Amino acid sequence: MSPAPRLPHRVVVVGHGMVGHHLLTRLRDGLAGADPATRARLDVTVLAEEHRPAYDRVGLSSYLAGRSEADMTMVEEGFFDAPADPDDSEDVAHRFALHLATPAVALDRTARTVTDATGALHPYDTLVLATGSSVFVPPVPGHDAPGTFVYRTLDDLDAIAAYARGRRSGAVVGGGLLGLEAAEALQRLGLEPHVVQLSDRLMPLQLDEGGAGMLRRHVEQLGMTVHLDASTTRVRTGPDGSVAGLDLADGRRVDVDLVVFSPGIRPRDELARASGLDVGGRGGVVVDDACRTSDPDVYAVGECALAQGQVWGLVAPGYAMAAVVAEQVLARVDTARPAPTATFTGADMSTTLKLTGIPVASVADCHGRTPGALELVWNDPTARVYKKVVVDEVTGAVLGAVLVGDAEAYPTLKALAASAGTLPGTAEQVLFPRAGDGPVVAGPAGLPDAAVVCSCLDVTKGSICAAVHDGARDVAAVKGCTRAGTGCGSCVPMIAALVTSTLDTMGVEVDRSLCEHFALTRRELYDLVRLSGHTTFTQVVTAHGTGRGCDICKPTVANILATLAPAHVLDGENAALQDTNDHVMANMQKNGTYSVVPRMPGGEVTPAGLIVIGEVARDFGLYTKLTGGQRIDMFGARLDQLPAIWRRLVDAGFESGHAYGKSLRTVKSCVGTDWCRYGVQDSTGLAVALEERYRGLRSPHKLKSGVSGCARECAEARSKDFGIIATELGWNLYVGGNGGMRPRHAELLVKDVSTEDLVRYVDRYLMFYVRTADRLQRTSTWVESLVDPDSGLSGVDYLHHVVVEDALGIGAELEADMARHVDSYADEWAATLDDPEKLRRFSSFVNAPETPDPSVRFTLERGQIRPATDVEVAAGRSRPGVALPMPEVVTR
Repeated sequence: MSPAPRLPHRVVVVGHGMVGHHLLTRLRDGLAGADPATRARLDVTVLAEEHRPAYDRVGLSSYLAGRSEADMTMVEEGFFDAPADPDDSEDVAHRFALHLATPAVALDRTARTVTDATGALHPYDTLVLATGSSVFVPPVPGHDAPGTFVYRTLDDLDAIAAYARGRRSGAVVGGGLLGLEAAEALQRLGLEPHVVQLSDRLMPLQLDEGGAGMLRRHVEQLGMTVHLDASTTRVRTGPDGSVAGLDLADGRRVDVDLVVFSPGIRPRDELARASGLDVGGRGGVVVDDACRTSDPDVYAVGECALAQGQVWGLVAPGYAMAAVVAEQVLARVDTARPAPTATFTGADMSTTLKLTGIPVASVADCHGRTPGALELVWNDPTARVYKKVVVDEVTGAVLGAVLVGDAEAYPTLKALAASAGTLPGTAEQVLFPRAGDGPVVAGPAGLPDAAVVCSCLDVTKGSICAAVHDGARDVAAVKGCTRAGTGCGSCVPMIAALVTSTLDTMGVEVDRSLCEHFALTRRELYDLVRLSGHTTFTQVVTAHGTGRGCDICKPTVANILATLAPAHVLDGENAALQDTNDHVMANMQKNGTYSVVPRMPGGEVTPAGLIVIGEVARDFGLYTKLTGGQRIDMFGARLDQLPAIWRRLVDAGFESGHAYGKSLRTVKSCVGTDWCRYGVQDSTGLAVALEERYRGLRSPHKLKSGVSGCARECAEARSKDFGIIATELGWNLYVGGNGGMRPRHAELLVKDVSTEDLVRYVDRYLMFYVRTADRLQRTSTWVESLVDPDSGLSGVDYLHHVVVEDALGIGAELEADMARHVDSYADEWAATLDDPEKLRRFSSFVNAPETPDPSVRFTLERGQIRPATDVEVAAGRSRPGVALPMPEVVTR
C-alpha cells in the first residue's frame, strides 16, 4: 500500500514590497535542489495592497528622474506562473500566487485564515506579515487638504507630479533621508522646495552635528530653503480649500502651494493588533530572534516588525529578517532539512542619501556611542567636505563613519564596520585615498575576506572572490551566483573592483578589447589612428580590425575621427557610423520626437534671440524648458521639422548646442564682475570664450564646465568635468567633477593662474582625456583611474605631473591638437542646411522628400486612440490619462 501524499504547506504572505519579495525569492531558491514532491509542497499566496508587484522603493526618486516602472520592478518574468492543475503530475514546481490590489482586512488565528478585501478566505499553515510601514502625518488642522501628500509609493509620486503642474513652491515636512529626497523631487518638478524639520539639524538619526551642518550648506546651495527647529501647527488653506502654506509654532509662516509629509514612519500593525498579537507600546509587531510573533505560526518581517526592541527602517535589516523566516518556513515544508539556526540579532544600518550632487553616507555607529569610541574628524568648510571615522580606541576596529561632500570611502568603511575590521593604513589614507604620494590603500583588495561587501544580503568579500575563482568573470555573473548587489545596489562599484583585482591576482588577463572587431582599447585605437592618419572607418577596420564593425566600434571610431580628421558628421562614411542622436543631430526623446538645443555661450542671449526661440517654439508646438546649463531646450519636434526649425535659428545667429553628441555641452557661469558685487573676475566673458573655443569637440563622453566669479561658487564649477573659480590673483582650475548618478567633486589642478595659462592647461587636460579615456568614460572616473607605476602618482596628482609639469613632453602636441580643432570648427547644422544631399535624411518618407507634401492628408485609422504623452501634458496641451488620436496614418 503506497503512502498517502503529503498535503501542501500553505504559506500566506501579507504584503509584497521589497522585503516580502525577498522572502519569496529565498523560499524559491531554498528548494531549488529538493526533489519534486518536496518542492510541490510549497504553496504560497501573496496579498498585495498596491496594484503593481514589488518594485525598488529605495530608488523611488529615480522614477521622477525618468526611470521607467518596468525598470524598477523586482519581479522577474514568470516568477508567479503556476501550473493549471498541480494534481496532474508529481513533478510539479512550488506555486506562488500573487493577488494585486487585494489587501488583507482580517486575520482569524483560531481558524488560521486571512480575509482579503474581496471577502475571499485564504487558509494558512504559516502566515508572514510583511505589511511595511506608513508615513506619519501629524494631525494638525489642514493635514488632509487638497495639495497634501505623502512620499511612499509610485502612486504618491504620480499624484504629486500631477498636482505640481503650474504651481510655484512646495514644502516637505521632515528633514530625514526620505524628506530630503522628496524635496529634490519637488525641485525636479519645477517647484521651489522648502524643508521643514522639527529637530535642530537635518538627518539627525544618521549625521552628527558637524555632518548635518555641512549637509545644510549643500542643500541650500541647491536652492532649497531649510527651516530647523520648526514645529508645524497648521496647514493653511486658500479660498478654494487647497494648500496655501504652513504655520509654525514660533510664528514663522511658509507660503507654499503643496505639502509633502515625511516626518517619519509608523509600522503597519493594524492586522496584528486586531487579531490579538503582541505589539509594542509605540507600534510594531513584537517578534523573537526567529522573527516569530506571539503566535508560533505567524511571523513578521521588515518595517512592521519590532525586533530587538526597535523598528528597523531600512531594507537591509528587512532582508536579514526575510532570510531568517525563509529558513523557518523551509524547515516546515521539508522535514528532512536540518533544524533552522539563523536568527535576527540586529543589522547594519549604514545608508546613503540619494540626492543629486551631494554625496552623503552614514556608517553603523556614526554617533560614536560605543564605549571606548574615538572620533577622527576632518572638516573643510571651503570645500564643503566633512568626514568622520569612529574607531575603537583600543583595538582600532572601525565602528562607524559620517561622510558629507565626498563619500568615496563609504564602501570600504561600511565593509570594515560590518566585519569589525581595522583601517588598512592611516585614517588619512582611508578618508582621502588619493591624497598621498603612495598607492591607494583603501581599496577593496585590502579588506579582509570576512568583510561584508553587500550588507543587504550579507555577502562577504571572500564569497565574491570565491565566485570569481569558480568562474564568475564579471559583475553580472557574481550577482547571479551570490546575489550580491541585487539589493540597494550601493556595493556594485566595490564588486566590480573585486572582480578585476581577483582576476589580476589569478593571472587571468582581463579582456579590455573595444569589441569583437577590435582587439584594442579605445586609447590604443586612438593612438594608431593618430599615427597612421586614417580618415575613414574602412581604412581603420582594414588596418587594425576585422569584419564590418558594430554598434560599439562604429560610433567610437566616428568619435576618434571627428577629433583627428575633422569632417562633417554626415559626410561620406561618417553618416553610417553615428549613434542615433548624432545621425540626425538631435536628441531623440522617449516618444520618438526630437529636442532642439541651440548654443548660448555662457548663458548669454539677446532679446531678439529670445523672441526667435519663442516664435519657433510657438509655431512648431514645442515644449520649452530652461536647463541647468543656462540654455533653452525645445522638445517635441518631428524629424521632418528639424531643418525648418534650424533654418530659422541659424538665420537668427544661433548654432548647434551639440546636446546630441559626446562633446562639450555648456560652460555655465555666474554674472561675475559685470553685475555681482562679490565678483573678482569676468566669469561670463571667460565662460563665453571657453565655450566658443571648445564647442563641437568630440570626446569619449559629454563634457560640462562652469566658471564662478568668486569663492561663493554660484556656477557650481566643482560639479563639472572642468570648473574654474576666480580668485583675486587669477583663476583656480578644478578637474574630474561630475553630477548625475555618481556625483564627484572636481579636484584642484592648479591655482591663481592667468587666463593665458588657464587656457593652455585646459587645452592639455581635454586633449589628454580625449586621447586616453575609455569609450563612454566620464572625466570623473577617468581621473580616478589614472595611475603611473613608475612615479607612484595617481589621480589628479598624476594629471598635474602631465598637464602642468609636462613630464611626458607632450604638452605642445596636445596644444596643437586643440588648435587644429579650433581652426577647423564649423557649425554642423549651418553646413547641413546648405547641402541638399544631407537634408534628404530628414524626410519623413523616402518617396516624399518635399515637406510638407500638399497631396498628403492625415486621417484617423479605425478610431485608434492613445494616452497623452508627457510632452503634451507638460506643454499644457492635454492632461494625464486623456485619450488622444493615434499618430496620423498617411493616405492619398
